[in-house]
Amino acid sequence: METLDPVYEHLGTARQEFSCCDTEFIVQASGLRAGAAVKVARQTAELLETQFNAFSAESAVSHLNREGVLTHEHVARVVRRGLEYYDRTDGVFDIQQGQTERSVKRFLWGDDDSLRVQFDRGTVEVEGDRVSTDCRLDLNGLAKGYIVDRAASALDGIGRQGFVSGGGDMSAPTGPIAVENPAGGRPLRTLETDWCVATSAGHRRSRGDVDHIYDPTAERVSSRHDSVTVLARRDCMEADALATTLAATPLASARSLAEEWGGLEALIVHEGVFYTTEGFDDHVAGT
Repeated sequence: METLDPVYEHLGTARQEFSCCDTEFIVQASGLRAGAAVKVARQTAELLETQFNAFSAESAVSHLNREGVLTHEHVARVVRRGLEYYDRTDGVFDIQQGQTERSVKRFLWGDDDSLRVQFDRGTVEVEGDRVSTDCRLDLNGLAKGYIVDRAASALDGIGRQGFVSGGGDMSAPTGPIAVENPAGGRPLRTLETDWCVATSAGHRRSRGDVDHIYDPTAERVSSRHDSVTVLARRDCMEADALATTLAATPLASARSLAEEWGGLEALIVHEGVFYTTEGFDDHVAGT
């Protein structure tokens, strides 16, 4: 009997599906030691979820919101990026709206019968891994993208490729992917890209005409568009943040922001009409 090279005995494809960040995650890899890599990627995602879940009293984010100060490598990275996006989006993306996020979620979950929000800001500072704040923070617009990025990094390795997908946020895919149609039926587009992908659509988390998207600059809750799909060269955290931002922004301003943002392409569906950035079709299969 012929003996296999020990290296090839570890080749194959592995996939796990699990609940994380209040949605369904998929981790898939193929190549050398794919099974072990997928296991580590899942563990990474689940561990980070426990740190970013603001509705768990034991999480790092809850500790920060309760005590006003925290030294934590991952939280500091996300807060630093959030402050960057606050500046670059003229305040539309604002991690300082943790109380607004909490009120919106309680209404969507049915814990409150009416929606009561107050858009207040405070002061947030980051020095190294130390974060200090005098307001409740909302990191949900970044945390899932960050978790996807960190889990995907666990799949990296010689002779191996893979991807992580979590509720509309995806690391660079390894094959064609479909953009979900919020109305059902055929996908909006089929993408072939090596950029990260994020989709924001209010119908996924809604109650009546209220969904989880908000614009603090207009003191307005609910998405302005049917759906927004963003491709980001930088990472999934950027795709996640910009999909949220564009969903909250009026159409003309959203289109301008997407066109001007380097390393970004977007598809905005507004009242059934498709609007794409100039280079979006370069990432569409068959074009």
